[in-house]
Amino acid sequence: MRILLVEDDKVLADGIARALRAERFAVDVAGNGEDGGHLGSTELYDAAVLDLGLPRKDGVTVLREWRAEGRNLPVLILTARDGWSEKVAGFKAGADDYLTKPFRMEEVVMRLRALVRRAAGHAGAVVACGRLAFDAQLGTFELDGLPLKLTALEWRVLSTLMLRREMVVERRELIERVYEGDAEVDSNSVEVIIGRLRKKIGAGMIETVRGRGYRVTAGIR
Repeated sequence: MRILLVEDDKVLADGIARALRAERFAVDVAGNGEDGGHLGSTELYDAAVLDLGLPRKDGVTVLREWRAEGRNLPVLILTARDGWSEKVAGFKAGADDYLTKPFRMEEVVMRLRALVRRAAGHAGAVVACGRLAFDAQLGTFELDGLPLKLTALEWRVLSTLMLRREMVVERRELIERVYEGDAEVDSNSVEVIIGRLRKKIGAGMIETVRGRGYRVTAGIR
């Protein structure tokens, strides 16, 4: 899962980015509204954390422009503005959730997980597919009822596939949702990660759809 963080307070942005990366999210950070708006308009993200009081372009304007362009990524507004009028303006612009400063990093993580899960169409926390279960709210996997240990890249790939279980996810989309914008990506990186996952959960659970991508399935088709 890949998150866009638009926050001009560098210390705060660094802290949020560290907390999200510790939970295995990929994070791109923008320090002003112009850069953040551009990234949200041109890159693929699972969700965005957006401050309102940004230099160059305020957060409400950024959000309105995303929605006018048809960008439907979930947006969590994070701001020191706790007045009702500011919240109303944020929600009218298209925000999905609102969190005021100060806050706990754990709450940012939990709210983002909930936004991503709901955006993928899952009302419940647990997404199951055959022997595999993904608790999208806690960020944990189980295989046959036992905890599954994954690297950060494996977790991002498998969580993306599980949230779209039985659906084909294109290789290009997997790359965009797994790696941060400044990462150097080898041409066969996704294939390597898929190969490692197959060894851990069983080869038949991740199907290669030739010329398109991959999907998680309860069994070999």
